[in-house]
Amino acid sequence: MKSLLLILSLLLILLLAGLWVGSGSYPQLWQLDERTAQQEAENKKKKEDIRKIQAELDDVKSGDAAIEERARSQLGMTGKGETFFEVILQPDEKTKKQEAEQSTKKDNE
Repeated sequence: MKSLLLILSLLLILLLAGLWVGSGSYPQLWQLDERTAQQEAENKKKKEDIRKIQAELDDVKSGDAAIEERARSQLGMTGKGETFFEVILQPDEKTKKQEAEQSTKKDNE
């Protein structure tokens, strides 16, 4: 009777050990859940990027307004009868002082 109890106890221990070590164990399952959550977050970000690109494509297909807007903002395009003005802002005194302090700190290092 004692030997049967000992054998059954050993089998139970081996079965429980399989839950914590090896293939299909709890730690492995938790790690898989974590990787799944990371992949879902990455997929969500990529879907948002795809949606943005698709919206840009739809704008380009629908008319010339999107193309003209891009040309104006990125390439400095001007239309007929328009004059291009570039406004250069002068930094205020605080900004000048901060830049001077930063440059002296870098020179001292």
